[in-house]
Amino acid sequence: MAGFRSLARQVRDPRCDLALRRYSLRKCLERFAPYGHRATWDHLCSRAGFGPEDRNPDPARLVAALEELEEARSVWLDYEVQFAQRRKKEKHDGLRRPGSVDDWHRLTWGGFGVAWCDDPGVHPDEPLAEVLRRLIAALEREPGAVCPVCEGEHLVWKYDLAHEPSSGPVCTECGIVVPRPVLTPEALAESRRGRLLVSA
Repeated sequence: MAGFRSLARQVRDPRCDLALRRYSLRKCLERFAPYGHRATWDHLCSRAGFGPEDRNPDPARLVAALEELEEARSVWLDYEVQFAQRRKKEKHDGLRRPGSVDDWHRLTWGGFGVAWCDDPGVHPDEPLAEVLRRLIAALEREPGAVCPVCEGEHLVWKYDLAHEPSSGPVCTECGIVVPRPVLTPEALAESRRGRLLVSA
């Protein structure tokens, strides 16, 4: 099975058939898709200027989408290296029990669904790398009361999400499932109350 980098080479290779180049970009999302496969594809297509169902996109637009994905992947891989180093030091210092960030991180190892968007058509507009930088910054500071990506204040608890965890606070503005560790207990409780109001 081809890895992310070999798939990226195929996307860039002008000798490859255009259908293969598009297919290879889609396959990259099986290795790294911060919003989930469908939402990340929708995001890349809209930012690069071709339709999700376009079978003959401009090759330059495919490469532009790939470059955005690669930059975001680099941001996430750097974070994972730092995360692994921190956990190693904590274990060395006797802290064996992982915290809530560690529990969340275990579900997103490799970058799939880091900022899960359950509705593929609703996702942040900013470049993927910027979204991940904001999310990482939130994971490294004290919990807050708003969405770490768009600073949206309206978070609603949703159930039956198509990703683990299967329920959580969703930002009604940018569409991401906000990682629980970045929110205060009060913000989490408020999102649950929002869920009750929505379903009433």
